[in-house]
Amino acid sequence: MTPPASIHGRPVRAAAALASALFLAVAPWSAQGAEGAGRADPAPPAVTHSRAADSGTASLMQSWLWPVRSFRLERPFVAPPHEYGAGHRGIDLGVRGEDLLRAPADGVVAFSGRVAGRGVLTIDHGGGLVSTLEPIESGLAVGTVLAAGADIGRLSIGGHTTPGTLHLGVRLDGRYINPLLLLGGVPRAVLLPCC
Repeated sequence: MTPPASIHGRPVRAAAALASALFLAVAPWSAQGAEGAGRADPAPPAVTHSRAADSGTASLMQSWLWPVRSFRLERPFVAPPHEYGAGHRGIDLGVRGEDLLRAPADGVVAFSGRVAGRGVLTIDHGGGLVSTLEPIESGLAVGTVLAAGADIGRLSIGGHTTPGTLHLGVRLDGRYINPLLLLGGVPRAVLLPCC
């Protein structure tokens, strides 16, 4: 699959440039969410557009929020070696306390229903970004417009996650990406001397 020639009418140089801009634009991740100290910031830091990011990616850099307020990162994103390879195409969050889920960013409900016995909610955020949350019990209808942080349902059971765990997956133009890129959870790369 080749990267799109443009997003919202703005040219995209290459998928690598887009990934690089997303990576460089994220804020440092709270150690509380990463280490499982038991509580994410009640108002998690939003990802904001970096001036260094390419103008073609500006529309993709929305304010993203954690879908739950209190959690522990149970399982990270693991990129598959190829399109059909094994991996973990999202992150699993162990929900602590309140099981109310919220929209991670502005968008429109693209799917709400049951898949293989578990509740699934898919939100189209525009710009090629689509998020999927499961397992969830939600009464939202397809086409419902959501603001970032809006209540979308409650954590349910089913799927590959253990009870009390939410799976969040994000696709960019049909390919899975690490949700932490949008949630501010990927630390900045530091180059070290090799010898």
